[in-house]
Amino acid sequence: MKQKYFLFLFLSFLIFNFSFLITHATVRFVSKSGTSQPPYTSWQTAADSIQKCINICVDGDTIYVANGVYKERIDMIPGLSLIGAGMDSCIIDTRGFLLTGTQAAVLMADSSVLAGFQIIVSNTFEGIGIRNLSNNGFINFNKVVNSNVGISIRNSNALVENNSLIDNLIGMTLYNSNSLVQKNNILTKVDGEGITISAINFNFYPLINSNYIHVLGTDYNGGYGIDVSINSRPSLINNIIILNGRWAIAYSGGGSDTVKMFNNLVISYKGKEGFHNTIVPTLQYNNFLTGDFDDQWNESVAISTWNYNDLRNNVVTNTERAVSIEDPGTIFRYNNIWDNGINYTNDIPDSTNFAFDPLIVNDDSTTGEFNFHLQKYSPLIDAGDPNIFDKDSSRSDIGLFGGPFGESYKYLDLAPRAPINLTALVDSNYITLNWNRNTEADTSFYKVYRDTVTGFLADSTKLVSSLPDTFFIQINPHNVSKCVYKVTCVDNQGNESEPSDEVVVNITSVSIDEYPMIISDYILYQNYPNPFNPGTTISYRLKERGYVKLYVYDIKGELVSVLVNKTQEAGFYQVDFNTTHNQQPTTNNLASGIYIYQIHVIGENNLPVFTDIKKMMLIK
Repeated sequence: MKQKYFLFLFLSFLIFNFSFLITHATVRFVSKSGTSQPPYTSWQTAADSIQKCINICVDGDTIYVANGVYKERIDMIPGLSLIGAGMDSCIIDTRGFLLTGTQAAVLMADSSVLAGFQIIVSNTFEGIGIRNLSNNGFINFNKVVNSNVGISIRNSNALVENNSLIDNLIGMTLYNSNSLVQKNNILTKVDGEGITISAINFNFYPLINSNYIHVLGTDYNGGYGIDVSINSRPSLINNIIILNGRWAIAYSGGGSDTVKMFNNLVISYKGKEGFHNTIVPTLQYNNFLTGDFDDQWNESVAISTWNYNDLRNNVVTNTERAVSIEDPGTIFRYNNIWDNGINYTNDIPDSTNFAFDPLIVNDDSTTGEFNFHLQKYSPLIDAGDPNIFDKDSSRSDIGLFGGPFGESYKYLDLAPRAPINLTALVDSNYITLNWNRNTEADTSFYKVYRDTVTGFLADSTKLVSSLPDTFFIQINPHNVSKCVYKVTCVDNQGNESEPSDEVVVNITSVSIDEYPMIISDYILYQNYPNPFNPGTTISYRLKERGYVKLYVYDIKGELVSVLVNKTQEAGFYQVDFNTTHNQQPTTNNLASGIYIYQIHVIGENNLPVFTDIKKMMLIK
């Protein structure tokens, strides 16, 4: 509640002050074709320098700056509104200046406004793009590149929104600040940080809301999305963090009731940590954490709780380890923990928590623009804490857009995903097809299509079966030398997926180079996906119990990784090969190209019973 009151008062104060400034403003102009003769009160008499124009301004003036490159540093005055023509075409370029320490390309003053500029900084390791040391600054629609810190807010409050902070070592720093930071786009340098937050006491409550943060990192020491230090009590709400670094959200502090995190989304493509802490803060309400997290100190946990924390309505998916609950007093209810290597490392939470496919509109960048809204028949709709309500006053959804800070939106009824890992086995006079079961909650049945040519259209004339199972057995058709199969998935509403990848069965002969099919009770399947980046799944089937070795080699025949090296019972197995999982040190930073995986099976009599080799391709 304190956050709501603060936000209301803060915005009201800004609106009052800015309205006052505009009412009493003298409007001045700057242009590359301007002059050095004041008062610069029209485009025809515009100044040729931003700083020259500022030097004759007083509290309450407004300056409009035309397109062009202005090679100068800027020191603003209190109450000044400095408005550029646009972040792509109105440029403040300080590369001719040596900015050292905490010097800034633009230094703001009390109640000043900065909007519509691109700011290029001369020194990546020391210079600051925009620095605000005074109260009530308004920083909007600016772009900062090549700085040590893109925007620095220190001992002051500001409204910082709709800025693009690109290729800076640190996107933004907040120190002793109650600022509102929202709707900014941050792309860090390699091993950089998105937003850092710190304070000297517990009296600061900045609100970090609806920002997009993309963190780049090369090793275990590099890359933070949001780094929260001791004494800080920010609220992190509705932020999206794309993590190619070490940690999405890191907290090193003490005490309780500190960081509040609502509705955040974290995606990792580099095998790093989604959430890390020394002493863990409170984590509440509708976070969506997804990625493939890993860590050399075996701390790869997306959420780890101590100190009687309260975690509700969160989604954690695709992590190495999702949740570690260290304190029995922790409140952990109405969360969805889905498709992780290990879901819980300690006590298993109560029955209010789920393990469902969240049914996101699109969480795969290879198939189009991300859209993390829930589909119409997601099991997470109205499944959150019954004491928490969405914006439409219904029971809260679990996930990114649920809860009081979420969105009211129309749930789309989409078709299921195409079935994957379609394989064929020819044994005696039968063809057996197998594929992975779809995980969508509204899955109903599958359709099997067959033709004698590749690339055929899966329509009703090619339909051979509709069935709820994930296997199909057929007697070899007479007078046919080759069969080509595809499978689709149909949901409860009748929506049909795109067809699976097709599998080709050559009845008269077998070519493992051409077709993903082997006539054997021991089977090594083609990896999926292929090509892949960064990970893929390799499947195999064992006829009998045996000692299994599964290796990955590069094209030169050098060993890359040992995926399996143990005795296994008869059955079907899947193992992930991920180039960022550190299964072997040599898997780090693998180059694009062709790789070979090979299986050896030693039977009970200590004699080889099966071996096979297949190729796969890594594309970065």
